Amino acid sequence: MSPEPDDSSSLLSVLREEAGGGALTFARFMEVCLYHPLFGYYRKSGARIGYAKGTDFFTAASSGPVFGELVAAACVSLLAGRDPAQFGFVEIGAEPAGPGSEPRSVLNGVAHPFRYVRATGAAGALQGGGSGRAAADLIEGPCVVFSNELFDAQPFHRFVRRGGAWRELGVGFDRGLPIEREVPSAIPASLPRDAPEGYRLDAPLASVRLLETIASLPWTGLFVAIDYGKSWAELSRDTPHGTARAFHRHIQSNDLLARPGEQDLTCHVCWDWLAEALSRNGFGPAQLEFQEAFFLHHAAAWLEAAITANPGVFSPRKRSLMQLLHPSHLGQKFQVLHAPR
Repeated sequence: MSPEPDDSSSLLSVLREEAGGGALTFARFMEVCLYHPLFGYYRKSGARIGYAKGTDFFTAASSGPVFGELVAAACVSLLAGRDPAQFGFVEIGAEPAGPGSEPRSVLNGVAHPFRYVRATGAAGALQGGGSGRAAADLIEGPCVVFSNELFDAQPFHRFVRRGGAWRELGVGFDRGLPIEREVPSAIPASLPRDAPEGYRLDAPLASVRLLETIASLPWTGLFVAIDYGKSWAELSRDTPHGTARAFHRHIQSNDLLARPGEQDLTCHVCWDWLAEALSRNGFGPAQLEFQEAFFLHHAAAWLEAAITANPGVFSPRKRSLMQLLHPSHLGQKFQVLHAPR
């Protein structure tokens, strides 16, 4: 259930005013809810990630410095003999270390061989502003561009198959509350024509635009993105209810319209679309691996040293490693897309 309308809710007022008595696309609703300069979920200074009271979800970065050490080791391996001291490390979508602080890279406080480490947050990653400097100001020359759950946080469009045709779903208002409504729009030609009645498809189009912008900047090196996603075949044929969900206080929900600005909204990225965007911009070949396989393949020496250290002791570091690598934890929940240029 969505909360009762509250005239004091500034974000609801912004949404109602923008709808103007009609409806917004879901992508625009999500963009306002997550990235509004004053009231957006990703603009707020409170902690979102971790296990503490008041957080909404956890990521691989919640495992502490072990994750950063693994990322550094894998990226050095993927540079394939090139001197990492000649490359910067730029993280896009980094979380702040605490309320009111600047975005903190997974390599902060971690020994690494890179020339420098820079980070910017998910909000305003391209334009800068309330979440750090713009990515365009950070990415230059030879570098590793890294992200952890950046692309699933981009606005997505929602479509449903009704009456033998695709229709876009948006958000209107009834008695001040957000409700789902169809909105007139140009339907992408790529949507499957043989989808069954009622099939819902969440299309992460903004994630592709974001990657196109990042990849079109004049830099060389390595692109590495950790996220959860599916192939286009899976999204268009195997997920009849879509992949969108909300997270609030570590509870997953299908009520995407509840608590505007107070909950995370996300859907699976389309790996095919992202790989094609890299290829169009001179990267290649792009490889996709489960997180478990990615670290086993590209950070094997580091892992061997970490696992054999203090034999017979199940240390906090080893516990973090198990969480990051075990298939029933994060090892196969997340995938890694990487490509050189």
